[in-house]
Amino acid sequence: MEQFIELRSDENDPLFDKTNMLYKEFESDYRQIRYYTLLIVQSAPLEIKEINLLEQQISEVIKNAVKHGNKCDKSKKVKVWYSFSPSHAHLIVEDEGEGFKDLEKWNEFNKKRIECLQKSDLDALSKFVSFRTKDSDDQDGGNALFAALEYWDGGFVYNGKRNGVAMLKKFQQKRQI
Repeated sequence: MEQFIELRSDENDPLFDKTNMLYKEFESDYRQIRYYTLLIVQSAPLEIKEINLLEQQISEVIKNAVKHGNKCDKSKKVKVWYSFSPSHAHLIVEDEGEGFKDLEKWNEFNKKRIECLQKSDLDALSKFVSFRTKDSDDQDGGNALFAALEYWDGGFVYNGKRNGVAMLKKFQQKRQI
């Protein structure tokens, strides 16, 4: 049985500690998301072997902040705190939006999706291909959150308002002989 990991909201989670983290602030320009991501990832050490996956995950989180949080309103900012080492990637991304109101609905959807996968019930699984809300457009489906929960193995947690998310990825260290 696969362990079910839920999205959670906890303002006091240690992942929100910004001590010794670098900081960047961006306007909510959808066309610039790739550029913003590269500005952050360039601080990552060369030893990180999963740099492409890391870049993809950071891009998705920034895209969600720009698109869903700030509704692509260029007057609203996306704030990013980040820290990298050969053993970790730690980010906090916060927007000026209302927050992820459907967090509990997403968790229930994901739980049912995982149960269908575990039972190999493909007919039922077809109902849980993409998570949609009243604000979703044709490109939305909540799929980035499925991947985020797997990728950020050190935690992925929203702040109390749910307009900010902190995440940690742990990297395997090569042993010195």
